Amino acid sequence: MIIRRRLTVGVGILLATLTAGLGSALPASADETPTNASPKVELVLDVSGSMRTRDIDGQSRMTAAKQAFNEVLDAVPEQVQLGIRTLGADYPGDDRKVGCKDTKQLYPVGPLDRTEAKTAVATLAPTGWTPIGPALLGAADDLEGGDSTRRIVLISDGEDTCGPLDPCEVARDIAARGIHLVIDTLGLVPNAKIRQQLTCIAEATGGTYTAVQHTDELSGRVKQLVDRAAAPVVTPVATEGAGRCTDAPQLKPGLYTDREKFAEHRWYRVDVLPGQELRASVSVFADRAVNNDYGMLLRAVTVHGREIVRGAESGTGRTDAISSGLRYPKPEQDTDGDVKPAAETVCLQVSNSFSAPASVKTAPGMPVELTIDLVDAPDAADDAAAFGLGRGWWLLGVLVLTGLIAGLLTGWISRWRFAVWRTH
Repeated sequence: MIIRRRLTVGVGILLATLTAGLGSALPASADETPTNASPKVELVLDVSGSMRTRDIDGQSRMTAAKQAFNEVLDAVPEQVQLGIRTLGADYPGDDRKVGCKDTKQLYPVGPLDRTEAKTAVATLAPTGWTPIGPALLGAADDLEGGDSTRRIVLISDGEDTCGPLDPCEVARDIAARGIHLVIDTLGLVPNAKIRQQLTCIAEATGGTYTAVQHTDELSGRVKQLVDRAAAPVVTPVATEGAGRCTDAPQLKPGLYTDREKFAEHRWYRVDVLPGQELRASVSVFADRAVNNDYGMLLRAVTVHGREIVRGAESGTGRTDAISSGLRYPKPEQDTDGDVKPAAETVCLQVSNSFSAPASVKTAPGMPVELTIDLVDAPDAADDAAAFGLGRGWWLLGVLVLTGLIAGLLTGWISRWRFAVWRTH
């Protein structure tokens, strides 16, 4: 369910980082938990028998996972302590009781020896059951100790086969420990039941679920999650968009979450001072089955309804997240004396064109993640946004003027050629 535009979910999150420039300013309304301790990450890999299936870029799921792991291990930041745990890697038999205990730590959490870790991964072969619940419990124990951030990245191609130990309940129990451990899940099969279980696991701890069907998407997404573990923890702030700008909540720089129904428009407001640049990005997550062909729009407009700039993206039903962003630099203003320049209220509209079969519930709405940042505007107009192109009537005026000049030149040249032909 991932489109060929590589890393759409990642695009989402990467776009949210690049477009909103979180690294350039601390969010005023986000709860940030700084720590000097090395972050801990454990990759939990499903090595059950179904990983033999050859449906990822013409190779088996296991081969794709190994290739992705090698690329991830090469890119792990030095400050990250990383470990690897497997599930279903050793017991090939039919004894359910034994198979549901088949999880072990392949590489201990700590400073990474890349060669040693790659060698350990190379020995893996698809074998047995899918004890996701026991694997999560083991991974939580592996990450105990210290005050650093902790993250589990689970990669699986199937549902847990070891009930009644429900992986969702396991994730909730882990969250209840209060150890600030986040579980992110990646599904290798576009299956509704698998999606539901992996989504439940992720949401219980504030993590994310992503469906992937290509090797580079898998490696790219895992790299992002490992990098995210090394970044400061930002707690999203819940907000509720309005049906029109005049009723919209006033947002400051930070990370916000909301929910949006199918084909809904939601509005938010941001005050931008002269000399500041507004950077905004939004991601909408399809957490349920949706129809193919959809899109989303992020617009910045004035309080009088004039469009300033927009960002848009579309999908074809093969992704679980869709993202877009925009930038609006507001020029400096000359002021007299101690007069403080007035801020401009910018209205942000988030819209989507998702639809779903009649059997799919539309409530609650789909998760929305909105990032707002205000940075210093560029000193020079070195991009189209700073010139004002793409801002409604400005662009239309440029196009009309260009067309008029081109038409006059074409007509004059045509008359001159006709006159020369008549003369000769």
